[in-house]
Amino acid sequence: MESASWIFLVAGAGFCVIGGIGLLRMPDFYARTHAAGVTDTMGAGLVLLGLMLQAPTALIGVKLVIILGFLWLVGPTAGHALFKAAYADGVEVHEGPDIASQVAAAMADVEDEPSPEPEDGDAVPD
Repeated sequence: MESASWIFLVAGAGFCVIGGIGLLRMPDFYARTHAAGVTDTMGAGLVLLGLMLQAPTALIGVKLVIILGFLWLVGPTAGHALFKAAYADGVEVHEGPDIASQVAAAMADVEDEPSPEPEDGDAVPD
């Protein structure tokens, strides 16, 4: 039981590290959100499973099951809501095998655009 617990804990930590690297390395919003979803669903789920196997009492195990159920219900739902809100707001969806260069080109276009001139009622920063 002890070794199975440690396997779940190490696997969960591995998913959390991979998800964190994915947050840094993925090129666009949608891919980064997917990496965050993997981290909270699989990473935290496996860690909680490992902790359940080490729980000294059944009450603690039941509490961990409730937390796990909450994470598995809320995590994908929140990710889906985040995707829909971003898509509705107009965050561009990049497709194809060369997503990184598409994102880089879009970022270069944004940086090259001149900033709009402030209107008479707008506050001008110092």
